[in-house]
Amino acid sequence: MNDLNHKEEHFNSSDLVRDIVIGMSDGLTVPFALAAGLSGAVDNSHVIIIAGIAEVAAGSIAMGLGGYLAGKTEMDHFNSEHSREVWEVENLPEKEKEEVREIFAEMGMSESTQKLIVEEMAKDKEKWVDFMMRYELGLEKPDAKRARNSALNIGISYIIGGMVPLSPYFFFHTPAEGLKWSAVITVLCLLTFGYFKARFTGQNPVAGALRVAIIGSVAAAAAFFIAKLISH
Repeated sequence: MNDLNHKEEHFNSSDLVRDIVIGMSDGLTVPFALAAGLSGAVDNSHVIIIAGIAEVAAGSIAMGLGGYLAGKTEMDHFNSEHSREVWEVENLPEKEKEEVREIFAEMGMSESTQKLIVEEMAKDKEKWVDFMMRYELGLEKPDAKRARNSALNIGISYIIGGMVPLSPYFFFHTPAEGLKWSAVITVLCLLTFGYFKARFTGQNPVAGALRVAIIGSVAAAAAFFIAKLISH
């Protein structure tokens, strides 16, 4: 009875989560390090705000373009391999049948079963090609809108993450005060982000939270002290 009532729950938005992780992680750490570095070199929060916003704008565009190109490359690669597989099915059917038999042999099927399935599959070339793409090459057809969506998801996530460490500087005139609150807010956000990132990826949430927070803090501290050293 329990088996009948059991419902499997799987997370199906891995692409979206991956985009958010990429955009948010860089958005939180890079502007944070920049603001911290400038706080050690200038005495005007206005300068930090202008430089920070410029960096967030440039970073979101660059990251978004990177996501777009990655999605476009994935689609181009799939289409290229699909065209090659269609040609092989049309022109080298016996070779392709042998490859299908090898796949089923690895699954432990008998030769008679292999032959029966292969002959049935060969009657529908479209499904035959789809099978070869998935089980021979390990390729799933990407979403046609993947490149565009990836660019938007990463870019927007970067902007959201980037405005977190910059926000205190809007309310405090001295960089030192802005940096103090920026550090508190950003570290809390890094801990939260790292926690949920680890949960989605099946890792230890506490360790993931600490790892992300430490990396962001070390980067900001290094930028601050280097700027201090250079400014003196």
